[in-house]
Amino acid sequence: MLSILRKARLKDKEMRILMLGLDNAGKTTIVKKIMDEDVNSISPTLGFIIKTIEYDGYKLNIWDVGGQKTLRTYWKNYFEKTDTLIWVVDATDRERIDDCRLELEGLLLEERLMGASLLVFKNKSDVSGSMTEDEVCQGLQLHSIKTHKWTIIACSAMTGVNLQEGLQWVVQDAKARLFLY
Repeated sequence: MLSILRKARLKDKEMRILMLGLDNAGKTTIVKKIMDEDVNSISPTLGFIIKTIEYDGYKLNIWDVGGQKTLRTYWKNYFEKTDTLIWVVDATDRERIDDCRLELEGLLLEERLMGASLLVFKNKSDVSGSMTEDEVCQGLQLHSIKTHKWTIIACSAMTGVNLQEGLQWVVQDAKARLFLY
């Protein structure tokens, strides 16, 4: 039933993407790079930023929400009608991978996010000594996720490597899951 309702709502090929992750993971840098904006001077997001991009005939509304610990309790205000959750992980931040997992686990239990797919961007993959894809998968226990369709893509917000591949996955997933055509 949910899938039929989503398809009816999304006839206009519009998607709501919620981008979350711990502070300093690179969420805003990813959005700015996708939008072809300057990524050399980024400050922490203290609320949220909404950017809209046309991609492959689809209108993607990307909600970039601040990840500081004091802001995480407000994340729930942005869950409504989310089609895809993009979870950004700082691949250089080994010390907080458990915090990252706990936050993600909490999100995946949220009823209003149940219909959403999950794209994990393993950001800062170009930095020497960053975690491998397997380390992030294990750290986040991604293989135990059965409630959401998910994938992980290594990327670099600064260089733009694999950001388009991430958007492509989001759109392909939406075509298969949400749209009638």
